[in-house]
Amino acid sequence: MKTDFLHHYLPGTSGETLFLLHGTGGNEQSLLPLGRALAPSASLLAVRGRVLEGAMPRFFRRLAEGVFDQADLARRTTELAEFLREAAERYGFPLAGVTAVGFSNGANIAASLMLREPGLLRRALLLRAMVPFEPETVPDLSGTAVRIGSGRYDPIVPVANAERLAAMLRAGGAAVDLDWRDAGHELAAGEVEDAARWIGGVLPVAKQ
Repeated sequence: MKTDFLHHYLPGTSGETLFLLHGTGGNEQSLLPLGRALAPSASLLAVRGRVLEGAMPRFFRRLAEGVFDQADLARRTTELAEFLREAAERYGFPLAGVTAVGFSNGANIAASLMLREPGLLRRALLLRAMVPFEPETVPDLSGTAVRIGSGRYDPIVPVANAERLAAMLRAGGAAVDLDWRDAGHELAAGEVEDAARWIGGVLPVAKQ
């Protein structure tokens, strides 16, 4: 592959693929248990970010907490989009059947993918995401389903920022479910089970 990332691909039986994007300090194995819990029969494509913050892998550089290196974000988003397209060809899964599942830094680059590469991701579960950048014009995101899982007491993602991300995606025509939890940056009890039900409801879209 021209644009390779360290990754795991585990084939499933449903024709659907979860594109798993870890948070800061994670790797290509971190979200595999989450992926299995969300969609047991889906294929899993789990990727490691290529940027290091100290010893911690990330998908793009940041200048400070919540302050992103926008040039690096743009470049890394393009690289990840190229990787996903090449992986679909290599492993033989349809892009129409891909659902991105990102946590924190991984959720942020998934949001950047939707805004910079509209149509590439038709479904996304964004856990503890924030606005990656402010586009001059929000692209057409009709036919895209997004669930944003946010914590009311998250010390990293302010409530207003999560609401702004939801509003931005809705402005492009995406169907957005903003799910609030009485939690911080960590996942709350029952959140994975509810997210799995959401994924179960949107996955059949790929088969229509």
